[in-house]
Amino acid sequence: MSPADTLRLLLLSSLWGFSFIFMRVAAPEFGAVSLILLRMALGAALLIPLLAKPEYLRLLRQHLGPLFVLGLTTAALPYTLLALATMRLEAGFTSLINAATPIATALIGAAFFATPILRQQTLGLTLALFGVAVLSGGRLDFSAGGDGWFILAAVGATVCYGIGGNYSRTRLSHLPSRVLAAGSCAVAALVLLVPGLLLWPQEPVSGTAWGAALCLAALSTSGALLLYFQVLASAGATAASTVTMLVPVSALAWGFLLLDEALSLQVLAGMVITLLGTGIATGVVRSRRKRMLHL
Repeated sequence: MSPADTLRLLLLSSLWGFSFIFMRVAAPEFGAVSLILLRMALGAALLIPLLAKPEYLRLLRQHLGPLFVLGLTTAALPYTLLALATMRLEAGFTSLINAATPIATALIGAAFFATPILRQQTLGLTLALFGVAVLSGGRLDFSAGGDGWFILAAVGATVCYGIGGNYSRTRLSHLPSRVLAAGSCAVAALVLLVPGLLLWPQEPVSGTAWGAALCLAALSTSGALLLYFQVLASAGATAASTVTMLVPVSALAWGFLLLDEALSLQVLAGMVITLLGTGIATGVVRSRRKRMLHL
């Protein structure tokens, strides 16, 4: 990657890492559904102007059905589940569960989309699953006041991403990235419109929560998506995939600095194992090793 791409990647990881901080701050006051409605509505408002050309609008109209599935599985459902998770779980902890998304993507791809799992991926997926087990050890309490259901919500988000990622690859890979980003945001906003308004908070929302919600929409959604597609176009898919490993580190660091979240030995061990498994499963670790051997 060029120095500019490296800087974009680091900025992208910070923006997506901050999304867990923003949700952790805003979700308790807005509620999960209303917060993500606001996130998607503003995100769509900022991205839709990118579709000003007639050919982009034509593609949007022609693919409304598939874009509905994409918006549901990659935005409306997973974002709401993650916002729900952050109402109880630490931002860094939730981001680490979310880092296991490649596990769900590979397993769902193998089960429903005829995507083979390679030997290297099997090792990586096993390690990542073990890392999630280490993270969740002692916290899968499903009684009243326990963390179990919130951990399952975070895991459910990775399943949604896995479905959406495979669906996008097989059905929508020919569409321009701006159509995918703006279309999925707009669909998610429409899906969440009625439940989000019905569940809108009755009590006044603090300025801090409003600030976090607006930053979540403008920075961690619209800005991050545009930055991600820049990295993808300039540096390629492998380089862009490393953000999966950088986001939890960013979220853990910001959670520790801004929200006084604890960094226990269990969390650090789970992070190392999960991210190592994710790196192996996505090919990032192997590809970097190969580059080193060729130097």
